[in-house]
Amino acid sequence: MGETFSKKEKNNKKAKAKLDKAEKREYRKTNNDKGKSLEEMLAFVDENGNLTPFAPKAGTDSIPLHELAAMAKVKQRPPEEATRTGFVSFFNSTKGFGFITDDINSRESIFFHTNQLLQPVKEKDRVSFTRERTPRGFNALNVKKID
Repeated sequence: MGETFSKKEKNNKKAKAKLDKAEKREYRKTNNDKGKSLEEMLAFVDENGNLTPFAPKAGTDSIPLHELAAMAKVKQRPPEEATRTGFVSFFNSTKGFGFITDDINSRESIFFHTNQLLQPVKEKDRVSFTRERTPRGFNALNVKKID
């Protein structure tokens, strides 16, 4: 009994894949990059922050590594601790979460959990809070009702 068309097709695909794999293996053997010298493998950063294969000129300024680390620390933002105000736009007491609409920053919606409440709140209450950045967005902390 002979093979069906689909079996022949599958066998042909497998044979072609084997052949391609063998060709790739031979190519890697002949074009071995492991023999490059250190100078050929180095990359440098120019004054604009772009990678380049050329070393910087002798007269250019260099920045010591400890100063680079200090500069990186300066660029990090301090955590926001400013007290903000807003109103509770949604609150689900059974599930223990809600959202505050901020008075500042284009009235964005900020999540809060009942663990962060200093006083009980309900919808449309004015509140003060601080916010914290999380991977999912901002969360409100220390939520306190304003009378």
